Amino acid sequence: MAFLEFKNVRIAGLCAGVPRFTASNLHPLDDDGISTEYTPEAFVETTGVLERRISDTLTTSDLCFAAAEQLIADLGWERKEIEALVFVSQTADYILPATACILQDRLGLSKECYAEDVALGCSGWVYGLSNVASLLANGTIKKALLLAGDAKKRAAGPRDPLFGHAGTATAVEYVEGADGFKFHFGTDGSGYDAIITPDGGSRNQVSPASFELEQIDGKPMHRMQTRMKGMDVFSFGISTAPKSVKKLAEHFGFDYQEADYFVFHQANMKMNNMIAKKLKLPAEKVPSCMYHFGNTSSASIPLTIVTQLKEPCSTPKAFVCCGFGVGLSWGTVFFETDHLVVSDLVEVDENTEAQWV
Repeated sequence: MAFLEFKNVRIAGLCAGVPRFTASNLHPLDDDGISTEYTPEAFVETTGVLERRISDTLTTSDLCFAAAEQLIADLGWERKEIEALVFVSQTADYILPATACILQDRLGLSKECYAEDVALGCSGWVYGLSNVASLLANGTIKKALLLAGDAKKRAAGPRDPLFGHAGTATAVEYVEGADGFKFHFGTDGSGYDAIITPDGGSRNQVSPASFELEQIDGKPMHRMQTRMKGMDVFSFGISTAPKSVKKLAEHFGFDYQEADYFVFHQANMKMNNMIAKKLKLPAEKVPSCMYHFGNTSSASIPLTIVTQLKEPCSTPKAFVCCGFGVGLSWGTVFFETDHLVVSDLVEVDENTEAQWV
């Protein structure tokens, strides 16, 4: 059983960056690939996504950079003290080098900074948090950044109106005596193709055929775009997330219903409502940002906290957070905060992207 616990670490602060441009699903753009099976109004009602932030130029690292810059300033951290950086995304700047290396330099961190990429999606923030917590738990490294999100696609093509762009920064620090984090993880690789980008990796290399459009669930898509088996993913989410929360609470001996907030990956409003119902959670304990930002992959949990819970986080709070999706993989974490610094949402203009060769 993949249960982990790391003490003496805490989240010091959170920030999120999004493109300034807002796209409405009630008034689709010319290259939005809304399924022919839905009217715009029906799509919004079914998914719970009215609008999302998107950009044709900003990358995930641009958005994470903006969030990290703001968070470092709000915390008053010295950059030389940040000794680890973990970047979680499915949309890295390049196949290689690791985007974490680029961000280390761009943020002006020490050349002795630990930096790595983690290629995960919807469960990625929880996985990344465990990576960072493990690095800090013995006190050798005192401060670290977890940067997570997804944005600009690998290849141009019709947009999926379910997904928005966002990058987040989570500041984690070593604090002697802190309660730390309790985790539960799982993986079911038999469902690897439930959410998949078919071409572009070593298995199926890029070819002219990779860009030929085909109809997938009523939407025009090519093989360099991510596609999913909707019903399989829905069934996976509503069954796996509640079980993971319950297993975590049972293993570590706490009553999950006493937590102040439950922040789930923002996948689909109907899915998240069913998860909350299975766990018998009151609506006020289950915040959502999906209506205005869509599914933002590994950014969705911290983005929800930043946009929905800034004021509540000024006092101590207990959180249960669960991410689930591509892999298929899932991760649940319990942690407590004490006067968490939550920065204002950073809106990033198109002309502020990094100019990397």
